[in-house]
This record gives sequence, structure tokens and C-alpha cells, in this order.
Amino acid sequence: MNHKEKARELFLAGYNCAQSVFCAYCDVTGMDFKSALKLSSSFGGGMGRLREVCGACTGLFMVSGIVYGYDETGNDEKKAEHYALIQRIAIEFKQLNKTIICRELLGKEGEDASPFPSKRDAKYYKNRPCLKFITDAVDIMDRILIEKD
Repeated sequence: MNHKEKARELFLAGYNCAQSVFCAYCDVTGMDFKSALKLSSSFGGGMGRLREVCGACTGLFMVSGIVYGYDETGNDEKKAEHYALIQRIAIEFKQLNKTIICRELLGKEGEDASPFPSKRDAKYYKNRPCLKFITDAVDIMDRILIEKD
């Protein structure tokens, strides 16, 4: 199963956007599935349903951090290189979707962010564009992995 199929399967099984993207890459990050689910659980709904940065985008940032991130202080070049990658990811996602902000992607500007998740039913999946964002995120990550390999 490829990353796109895995991410879609995870989302349709009820995981949030961040979990769906991040956990689809356990084969790349080397992280065990349960730990990956827990780590990414806070970022669904645009950061705990605050509707800030899209969870699919956050999942991308997390994969990029594990694969290409820096782990030492004092190396400003490596830090800048990593931040440039994160900015590139955000720009590519914006080019496809106009924004990386969850509430803007969902057309929910001005609505209160309840902590209670929406019921996952046929209506939810029919009306939510999240699968597109997850797919776009995976396409971006797969392209970066190929380029940097």
C-alpha cells in the first residue's frame, strides 16, 4: 500500500488529518504506529480543533522534521535549511489550496471551535474536503522524498 492509500484509509477509519498523514509515513520515519498516532493526535482540526494550521500540513511538517530536521544547537545553516523546507511545503500546499489555515480551508471563519469532534458518518465524509488536503499533503511529501533521495 502506498502512502496516499494508507493516509486515505486512516482518515476514513476515523483518524484525524494530522494522524492520517503522519502515520502513513511510519515506514519512512521508523516510528511505531501507536506512538505516531499519539504524537500527531493533538494536531487534528487545525491544532486541537482550534482551526489553525491544517492537520494534513502539520503531519507533513512532522514527517519532514523526523526525516530532515536538525537536532543540535549552533548550526544555523542546518536550521535555516530545514525552515526553508517547511516554508516550501507550506507554499506548495497554499498553491494547491490557497491557505494552510484549517478554518479557511473548511469555510468556517468566525465559527467557535468546539473541542468536540464532528460525528464521522456518510454526511461528514461527503461534505468534508479533508481527503483532498490529505492527498495533496502526501503528494508533496512523496515528491520531496524522491527529490532528496
